[in-house]
Amino acid sequence: MDAELLLIWVLGKLHDRSDTTLRSTMMPVDPASHFREQPLPDFKRAVLKVGSSLLAADGGGLSARYALGVARFVAACHAGGREVVLVSSGAVAAGRALLRTQPDARNGLAAKQALAALGQTPMIALWQRLFDRPVAQVLLTHDDLRNRRRYLNARATLCELLALGALPVVNENDTVAVDELKLGDNDNLAAFVAALVDAELLLIATDIDGLYSAHPHVDPDARPVDDAQAGAPELLAMAGGTGSNVGTGGMRTKLEAATKAAAAGIDTVLFNGRNGETLRLLALGRLRGTRLRAGKTRLQARKYWLRHAPSASGRIRVDAGAALALGGGRASLLPRGIVGTDGTFSRGDVVDIVSHDQARRIARGISQYAASEIARIAGEHSREIEAILGYSYGETVVHRDDLVVLESGVDSA
Repeated sequence: MDAELLLIWVLGKLHDRSDTTLRSTMMPVDPASHFREQPLPDFKRAVLKVGSSLLAADGGGLSARYALGVARFVAACHAGGREVVLVSSGAVAAGRALLRTQPDARNGLAAKQALAALGQTPMIALWQRLFDRPVAQVLLTHDDLRNRRRYLNARATLCELLALGALPVVNENDTVAVDELKLGDNDNLAAFVAALVDAELLLIATDIDGLYSAHPHVDPDARPVDDAQAGAPELLAMAGGTGSNVGTGGMRTKLEAATKAAAAGIDTVLFNGRNGETLRLLALGRLRGTRLRAGKTRLQARKYWLRHAPSASGRIRVDAGAALALGGGRASLLPRGIVGTDGTFSRGDVVDIVSHDQARRIARGISQYAASEIARIAGEHSREIEAILGYSYGETVVHRDDLVVLESGVDSA
């Protein structure tokens, strides 16, 4: 047995002895009352969002009652060579438990931010206790994802953590965010993170089985929705509000998150994180829940965005050989083929790539280097980048996955 799975199995046995309720949650449920079983979309990298309702203890604070089942699934992914980024709520609930003697009236924004700061440590400690690999805390705000330079830095950090074999646990940086403590933010944050790390799948663990045609606790005729197109207008009509007094998100925010993920070509699945059988099936590649499909693949969505995104006020001029190679749609832009730049742009900006005489617009893409840096490495071999600049963001100036051809029609997404 994999060491991580063994650790979680032992912790589960210890927890079972102290919490008999856990044993009942891990028992199979009546299939007739559940969603139909279907294949889980294949993935090599996924983002898993776990809400407060799965981590909050009945008496306040955090509990491993349901986190154990989630951890077993994540460990099974690791054992199968798949990568997972965890987006975890629960910091505010954990912080509130540390201050049980304080008046309940302290519920303003500043108080919530203070509770989040207090609760980050026990929340991370809970996840670290369940894994034998390092758990890394990454705090983000929407500003980090809107600012291109910070976006790239966050992306580089998360990808490096995955390469090191760590489990990144992402949460909002609530202590400095003003607008982020609002309904469903971590659902939407998870969708942004999925696009950030080029995940193939977004998994959202909730406390109900999936999406229903109506609120299942109110309408006895509510029917499960096994499969749907993300972003379909009729789906929002099916969504209720917040179902828990602990978390900040309801089904509507989960559907909004799925729509955002779909725009990046990422499928979303909704499932019951409190149901042990559901989690066991997930580890086997089977889903009992709702699959919300993206209309395009990740690459198609990225190419479409590049084609229509506004470009920075700058261009990269390339020689005839680079123009020919880029026109085939399968080449990256290397320093050797660059003649020069026009205008000013920063690393991470969308730029136009033009012929050396500026007569033809060949492609557009995301530049991994600023205009001032490209001016120094233009015409040089990729292996010389670090020697010239003193650092390197990689061998390519524009990677082929971040580039769309404008002349040949190869990238017509």
